[in-house]
Amino acid sequence: MANNKIKYGIRNCYYAPRTESTTTSGTYSYGAPVAIPGAVSISLAPEGESTSFYADDIEYFRAEANNGYSGDLVVAILPDAFRQYALGETKGADNVLYEDADAFGGEFALGFEIQGNDHNTLFWFYNCVASRPETAANTKESSIEPETDTVTIACRPDEDHIVRGKTTDDTATTVTTAWFTAVHKEA
Repeated sequence: MANNKIKYGIRNCYYAPRTESTTTSGTYSYGAPVAIPGAVSISLAPEGESTSFYADDIEYFRAEANNGYSGDLVVAILPDAFRQYALGETKGADNVLYEDADAFGGEFALGFEIQGNDHNTLFWFYNCVASRPETAANTKESSIEPETDTVTIACRPDEDHIVRGKTTDDTATTVTTAWFTAVHKEA
């Protein structure tokens, strides 16, 4: 496989519920990936600070803390299933979604695909949480301008200190073909 020279587009966006084992404390697993259709964009910035130590009149040592990523996922419309799982909204007997001020959303893995000129790059970000999106709309004028939902995602290192998985030019086809059938993570 050749190296990509450019990247563009986002598609195949998924979340997979993260749950703690009922038998082994501190052990987590991921459920089946659930599609988040209508991905428009994603921007996840690295978090963590750098520390410099000076000796011999130079920067003698530098360390970077990897505290994961945070940023925005923009989608056409956030699915109700994601709102219920990741944001903790509840569906009443009247089939209305309710936001409870005391509810907590669930942790999840976030997967997506970015296209490239030679091959696509696939991602899983582990140990994620989401913040409530803004509610916004505008009046229709001479044309329809679609609105989007933006949810802020925070991705933290998991219990194995792994933040994300990303395919490379050398990733086997057997791995990329199965990428979104289950959260991929090396054992």
